[in-house]
Amino acid sequence: MDLAGWLALLEARNRDAIVLGLERVRSVADRLDLRPEFPVITVGGTNGKGSVCAYLETMLRATGVKVGCYTSPHLLRYNERVRIAGMDADDAALCEAFAAVEAVRGDTPLTYFEQGTLAALWLFRKASVEAAVLEVGLGGRLDAVNIWDPDCAVVTSVDLDHQSYLGDTREAIGFEKAGIFRPGRPAICGDPEPPASLLDHADRVGAHLLRLGHEIRIDDSGETWTLRVKDCVYPALPRPAMAGAHQLANAACAIAALQSLRTRLPVTRQALRQGLWRARQPGRFQVVGRQPLRILDVAHNPHAARALAANLAAMQARAGQGGGIIAVWAMLADKDAQGVIEPLLPLVRRWHVAGLTGPRGLAGEVLAGHLAQAGADHQLHKHVGEAWRAACSGAAATDTICAFGSFHTVAELMTETDAAPPTHG
Repeated sequence: MDLAGWLALLEARNRDAIVLGLERVRSVADRLDLRPEFPVITVGGTNGKGSVCAYLETMLRATGVKVGCYTSPHLLRYNERVRIAGMDADDAALCEAFAAVEAVRGDTPLTYFEQGTLAALWLFRKASVEAAVLEVGLGGRLDAVNIWDPDCAVVTSVDLDHQSYLGDTREAIGFEKAGIFRPGRPAICGDPEPPASLLDHADRVGAHLLRLGHEIRIDDSGETWTLRVKDCVYPALPRPAMAGAHQLANAACAIAALQSLRTRLPVTRQALRQGLWRARQPGRFQVVGRQPLRILDVAHNPHAARALAANLAAMQARAGQGGGIIAVWAMLADKDAQGVIEPLLPLVRRWHVAGLTGPRGLAGEVLAGHLAQAGADHQLHKHVGEAWRAACSGAAATDTICAFGSFHTVAELMTETDAAPPTHG
């Protein structure tokens, strides 16, 4: 069976895309004898997970470490989720891994994500990686990647998203995300104001918590920045190549994680600097064209939308240009559309909206309704590509066009903009 066949099979037999819990996936992992013999860094959080994983992977690779990196979701190809030594897993390797999981699964039901996670871990063990970076899919405590005890766990941020699974408050969500912390092991928190539930859980299990703004401190001097992790100082660091003020916090979390594992994973300071220069994460405030400036961003919840608004405002202030911001917006139905547009309404001059296809897609008419209620200038389109082309054709050279709202939105526009992610790191 080819990869498309495997993915279709997994999708067809899993009516529930998300079923939280570790018992089923752990039982299959035991049958596969999936136990890591290398350091594991697990990264959770509402936003910023992918960027932290990118920094960790790139910094470790710059030191010469053979890294396995598992992230989700993908943009264009499933292969993007599993990387070994900087290369996306090829179809044949993924098919072999899916078959290995299937051979021992028996009658144990696994979701699409659970079977994919086990396949990735199987490939990492087969490839004898020297470190693994695992991105939490949803929450943390009951997410499939949590079957492996991390040597260091990172929670980037805690905010409202996936409330139907994780709870309606930051306290409830913080408890779920803190579930990746382990007794006696380093735990990094990049949220400057974490909920008490996260702090309490870290204290209760005896994790060695390092917090941004406390044990981890950033001094941004403009062209360079200094990072302090407890008593260790990293001076005159280059600014990350990934755009946005929040990237300093993401990079700080990655460096703090590596600093905490320095006896097992010694990373040179030059490798840290190279990681800041080289790390890329497609679809995160990604510039895909100029005159007009064109940006793709996967921001799909209020926390990410606030960061996007801050980045757009800062970019305009630095450029001092007189153009306006034009938005292309499409979302999934299970996301907070009103919460996403609120921080952007004061900045955006004109909105181009469209629906997303698929069972979770939100109709463009719903988005247009939110904008009409807010009194925002907007136009409804049949699909995202049409919305993008309309925005580009109506923009002046000094304008900024930003498409956002979902991984699906960005994926649809990758081909429109010829900005598809590379197949290797």
